[in-house]
Amino acid sequence: MIKQRAFPVEPWVVRETELDVDRLAQTESVFALANGHLGLRGNLDEGEPYGLPGTYLNGFYEVRPLPYAEAGYGFPEDGQTVVNVTNGKIMRLLVEDEPFDVRYGQLRLHERVLDLRAGVLRRAAEWVSPTGRIVRVSSTRLVSFTQRAVAAIRYEVEPVEDAFPVVVQSELVANETLPMSEADPRAAAALAAPLRTEMFDDDRERRAFLVHSTKASGLRVAAAMDHVIDGPAGTETSTDSREDLARVRVISDVAPGRPLVLIKFLAYGWSAERSTPALRDQVGAALSSARHAGWDGLVEQQRRYLDDFWERADVELDGDAELQQALRFGLFHVLQAGARGEQRAIPAKGLTGPGYDGHTFWDTESFVLPVLTYTAPHAVSDALRWRHRTLGLARARARQLGLRGAAFPWRTIHGQECSGYWPAGTAAFHINADIADAVTRYRAAAEDDAFEREAGLELLVETARLWRSLGHHDVHGAFRIDGVTGPDEYSAVADNNVYTNLMAQRNLRSAADAAERHPDLAAQLGVDEEETAAWRDAATAMLIPYDAELGIHPQAEGFTEHQRWDFDRTRSDQYPLLLHFPYFDLYRKQVVKQADLVLAMQMRGDAFSDAQKARNFEYYEQITVRDSSLSACTQAVMAAETGHLDLSYDYFAEAALMDLDDLEHNTRDGVHIASLAGAWIAAVAGLGGMRDHDGELSFTPRLPGALVRLRYRLAFRERRLLIEVRHEQASYALLDGDPLEIVHHGERATVKRDHPLVLPVPPAPIRERPAQPPGREPARRSKAR
Repeated sequence: MIKQRAFPVEPWVVRETELDVDRLAQTESVFALANGHLGLRGNLDEGEPYGLPGTYLNGFYEVRPLPYAEAGYGFPEDGQTVVNVTNGKIMRLLVEDEPFDVRYGQLRLHERVLDLRAGVLRRAAEWVSPTGRIVRVSSTRLVSFTQRAVAAIRYEVEPVEDAFPVVVQSELVANETLPMSEADPRAAAALAAPLRTEMFDDDRERRAFLVHSTKASGLRVAAAMDHVIDGPAGTETSTDSREDLARVRVISDVAPGRPLVLIKFLAYGWSAERSTPALRDQVGAALSSARHAGWDGLVEQQRRYLDDFWERADVELDGDAELQQALRFGLFHVLQAGARGEQRAIPAKGLTGPGYDGHTFWDTESFVLPVLTYTAPHAVSDALRWRHRTLGLARARARQLGLRGAAFPWRTIHGQECSGYWPAGTAAFHINADIADAVTRYRAAAEDDAFEREAGLELLVETARLWRSLGHHDVHGAFRIDGVTGPDEYSAVADNNVYTNLMAQRNLRSAADAAERHPDLAAQLGVDEEETAAWRDAATAMLIPYDAELGIHPQAEGFTEHQRWDFDRTRSDQYPLLLHFPYFDLYRKQVVKQADLVLAMQMRGDAFSDAQKARNFEYYEQITVRDSSLSACTQAVMAAETGHLDLSYDYFAEAALMDLDDLEHNTRDGVHIASLAGAWIAAVAGLGGMRDHDGELSFTPRLPGALVRLRYRLAFRERRLLIEVRHEQASYALLDGDPLEIVHHGERATVKRDHPLVLPVPPAPIRERPAQPPGREPARRSKAR
């Protein structure tokens, strides 16, 4: 039976054709607009009803104490939670004296459209008030990619049959009441009235300001609005402001053919240093810039920005229109998460919701930045420069833990460790190697020597020092890294996690190579030949466990000797396991939350033979339950590489549809940015077969039977590549730049301008489809369509 689609399948838009109040929280996340600096959830214009209100500024947070039943040395004392700042989206409409509320009267039409090419959210409604008045309401909302502090709304009201008076109240509202968070560790901590008033002001015309500050983190935020009004003769306006509310009220007698149109410009800014007057002036200047561009100018700037992005980043898929839509939806949200982050973190939910308290994790470096590296590399530089800005905090954390170098936080907003559960937080040291890997990948793909000298080298040096300090050579000379947690959060504090050790190995070698490229800067950092030699020795001697009896790599030393989880006695409603079983039980069994050893094979494919990859993949498929949205895309990549193309296709769809289909029932808290990035990874690295090891691009593309064609673009070393994959052949075209040597299915070839390469695609090896835990199989794509 084919499921009912929440959104019709269209190539360039996500459309909601009727309003389901029970699904508001999910659609607010799906329809969120952001630019990496400012994010607006897709709440209804009138503010109510809502699932979860949300307006966010990247890096703006409040501090809260982390409670412990029993304190311990090195436990973080404070947490950080993203703050829902001043809401400027609200446009309250009164038809005569009846408020426009979709829960009352009759809603004859309601449609919302997220336009992925224009970068706007459009809404159209036709409503019959309880007194029988019929009115059409339309709005268009944008968060500007070109003016990072600016958002804008075009709001239009027009009667259908007869004339009547309307009132539109355009508002700025601070300290909105938020619904209670769910009993789920992934949900946000509730913050009651986190903002205190610093200033409120208006010009008695159409402009108003609110400035607030947080009580504990000491951050200050300013929000401002201005309006352009086009209405019938006699339209009146008034403005007032107070502590948590500023309002512009517009009164007009409208009639068919004589609508009321309001253009609302919004500007936001925050700082830990600037004064209230300075912030007020900052957002005032942003408003002036927005008004100078005008509504049409902002819309045109938005379209041009996105035209350029899609020209560089679009992935085309023939044979599955649903996945085509989902791929573009995912890329759009990845861009929204990082485009204008400008040396701020990229949170796991972007700026679409408060999930995970707005924290950033290793997801950014391992899933999001690989996509941006080849589509919007400037955003990668900014994200990694933010990590560099937090090096002082990471060094201090390492010292607190008795280590050298830098220990980056498992979860954070500002740079301090915010995980109150150390086995899955502090012990997950692999985040340091993930950051180093992102540095190495970006440097190789962008050839940004200035970045390496200004930030990259120091990040590599300090993370390498951490591994040399954390690990040790045993009596046999092997280099061990004991007592750590890998990507799989159902196995903690293990010895020699393969993913961690292989990524640390690359980190150590990359640091030594970078130090040799820049001996002057390395010397300033205290690096000498003895230290780089120690890094190389540790990398060469790195212990990589292998179970010779089973012929596979254990996820960590001794893992394959653990008792297997009893999947047959686990009910379907007991997933995710973390909400129904104690971690103690999970940690001592063979059950995998998310791809770990399999991710190691993707990221360090050079460390495994083809036969090892096939055996490892089949083994871990049987015990991986995918209780994390990070898993499906990795399994898609390795399924494709090991010849399971239909299974790869299934996992690809799961990653891509994570939020459009609300597969984990928590999209209400924000979209899953890493999973959406993972859809690109599944397409490009999975079916497209792209790998980038040490700056050399290689491709092993293959398509499942259901797909006809895959076409994708890559930015690489001042070049633009266009790759097209069909069942029998693949073509490589160089759109810009000098000739480039690539590897296609093991054979070297050179791509030149105006001379596309067309090469045969060999058939995939024939293998039996591996089994998954009962009830945890991915949906069969061929049957779902």
